[in-house]
Amino acid sequence: MGNKMKTLGIFNLTGRPVLVQYRSSNFLILLVVCAAVFTDIFLYGILVPVLPFALTDRVGVPHDQVAKWNGILLALYNAGLCVGSPVFGFYADRTSSRRLPFLLGLIALAAATLLLCLSTSIALFAIGRVLQGISAAICWAVGLALLADTMGEKRGWAMGWVNWAMTAGFLLSPIIGGIAYAKAGYFAVYYLAFGLIVCDIVLRLLLVERKVAQKWQHRERNEGSNTANQEQQPEGSAVRCSGDVNPDYGTIERDMAGPARAYWSLIKSRRLLASLLGCIMQSASKFAFYTVVPPFVDKTFHWDSLAAGLIFLCVFLPGFLSPVVGTASDRYGTKWLSSGGFLMSIPIFVCLRLVDSDSISHKVLFGVLLTLMGVATTLSSTPLMAEITYVIEEKEKRQPGVWGAKGVYGVGFGLFTTSFALGGVIGSFMAGYLYEGPGWETFGWAFAVWCAGGALICGLFVGRSGQEARG
Repeated sequence: MGNKMKTLGIFNLTGRPVLVQYRSSNFLILLVVCAAVFTDIFLYGILVPVLPFALTDRVGVPHDQVAKWNGILLALYNAGLCVGSPVFGFYADRTSSRRLPFLLGLIALAAATLLLCLSTSIALFAIGRVLQGISAAICWAVGLALLADTMGEKRGWAMGWVNWAMTAGFLLSPIIGGIAYAKAGYFAVYYLAFGLIVCDIVLRLLLVERKVAQKWQHRERNEGSNTANQEQQPEGSAVRCSGDVNPDYGTIERDMAGPARAYWSLIKSRRLLASLLGCIMQSASKFAFYTVVPPFVDKTFHWDSLAAGLIFLCVFLPGFLSPVVGTASDRYGTKWLSSGGFLMSIPIFVCLRLVDSDSISHKVLFGVLLTLMGVATTLSSTPLMAEITYVIEEKEKRQPGVWGAKGVYGVGFGLFTTSFALGGVIGSFMAGYLYEGPGWETFGWAFAVWCAGGALICGLFVGRSGQEARG
């Protein structure tokens, strides 16, 4: 019985959490959020090389309609992500704990994965993809808000590690999914997925929010103080010392802005709107490559699906520099890093027109351009994620209580996730239309103009210097 109670204590189901100081540490919280992001991206990407075959073999979709239905399923995923992100961000800000919705998101992800695994119709695949998008919305909105609550002035550095986890998920998932499907079959892919979900469940159960840990530590300090001074203190003062909150907190809370006012104040922030628009434009640029590179290398270089997947290493590997870029954002601000990433993208998109034949020199040039594009997207994406926390924190310092008692980090990152998903939809459709219609050269200069707009927005409206951005 004693061992059972200890086990329950580890997962924070009864009494004071075991090892609370370690389970609420910056390191563990960052690890859990990064693992959640990795799991979400991995389970999305592991199906990318599998779904086209599943649509044919398990559903009976004709080969000439596979691309259409694959695109529809991608759009449904992004629709779930777009709709769910602000909703669950709002819920995370209103609930007393971010841990509960974080766990609910993992349950939704497990249900979506099981549904996709067993699907034998288009309708079930569609429901599974929407549910997967909703679970991703919970993961991103709640996880990033939890990180913002915890990391203080190292938020940019922390967002860099989140970007690193996202890069690792995008990088590894299609390769592992393709190999597992080719070597062991359809269900082997899902065995890997469920194994990863189990590991993620353990990590999320171990997590203790910082405010929960502080409550226990505060209570223990007060109990010790009350025991030592009980006979010396007046009767009325003991109640005030033993409380978990400031005695004036109720008055302050009543004076704070209501939720609707807080969210309106957030949404009309020029810097926030600029960073969200920057996220849309950056995400569109990234997903444009995901859309056109596979058909381009097939047509120009006659590469198979494995080679087409491996060329994306050039885009993803620079993403591992994200923690360095995040640290630079904390120190120097977000304006010049984000605008610099967009400016760097302009000549890269223009130079894509130089790659047009099946020769070694053109293949090398293509790899170099994709690598530089990976650097550019890393420079722009990480600071824009961090900018959301800077906007919220700065206004809170200037107007204490403006965000209400529970803050708006959940909604802020919900809007970020919506922007990322919306950019993915715009970029995929726009790139596909340009490549299939006007052609490769037009695709390049059109997105160069697109990135010029992103550089202008970031240069004029995003961020300030590092010190000012933190108030």
